Amino acid sequence: MISLIGRVTLTSLADFATFLAVIDEGSLTFAATRLGRSLQSVSRSLARLEDDLGVQLVSRTTRRLHPTPAGLEFAGRIRIALTTIDAAREDLLASDRRLAGAIRIGTSSLFGPEYVTPILSQFLARNPEINLELVLSDEHVDLVAEKLDFAIRIGNLPDSNLRTRRIGGLSWAVFASPAYLAAHGRPEHPQELSRHECVLRASDDDRWAFGGNNKRIEVHGRFRSESAAARNATVASGFGIGLAPLWQVRRLIDQGIVEQILVGHEPPPIPLQIVWPKRGAGAMPRRVRAAIEFLVARLSALRI
Repeated sequence: MISLIGRVTLTSLADFATFLAVIDEGSLTFAATRLGRSLQSVSRSLARLEDDLGVQLVSRTTRRLHPTPAGLEFAGRIRIALTTIDAAREDLLASDRRLAGAIRIGTSSLFGPEYVTPILSQFLARNPEINLELVLSDEHVDLVAEKLDFAIRIGNLPDSNLRTRRIGGLSWAVFASPAYLAAHGRPEHPQELSRHECVLRASDDDRWAFGGNNKRIEVHGRFRSESAAARNATVASGFGIGLAPLWQVRRLIDQGIVEQILVGHEPPPIPLQIVWPKRGAGAMPRRVRAAIEFLVARLSALRI
């Protein structure tokens, strides 16, 4: 076991936070963007931490960084510690300078109630002079026109004038009901999906992407809908196989209503990020910045 007693400094705490960003993003470049630092400084910070501990925390390939077993265990333990430190700092600041005013936030109609509202409830409990409005929409609405201070968005974003803060990535799940699998068999490889009934988005091009290289597999199905809730309910009823973000169907999996299949073949994670309009230097209200930091810290810790 590595002892850090007597060795934690302000610099090393920053190095720990940098290491967690690298683990979450899987890339020095993405970690640098998230932290607002240069690529060189993030690389130096990671190297300094590994040298200080005498342990390799990440393995490096040409495209991605992956935590070593020691690095993964270390990340889990220090994440809890840093979250506690951040919470103590937030409490101290709140006791000295109370946040006040209105905040208007946008997010998706399914992800928002499930994951965002519990965190915002905590934020409101800590800040009794804050008024908050949550706007639910599955469209990428104009933040300025809708008077949103910021929005939480899922998926790759088109080029825009928005500022972005990457939170992490959301995992995918391929799933089906036990009754469907008993009747039609359990596919062991994505190629086998061509012989199965799949539940599709109305806008799907009859191909699903799998694996790190996004290999496209042709699928077919007789049920289509733009509604994620409708598609997931159809799969749960036993009609066919679905592909959805894991967070959408986690409860169905935990309750045994559906089973996750083709584990290890899923598409790459879906980006989860916060976006806000560009403003002049220092123009973002402190209450908005505090809400963003609060959400980022807690959503990134969920590992969804």
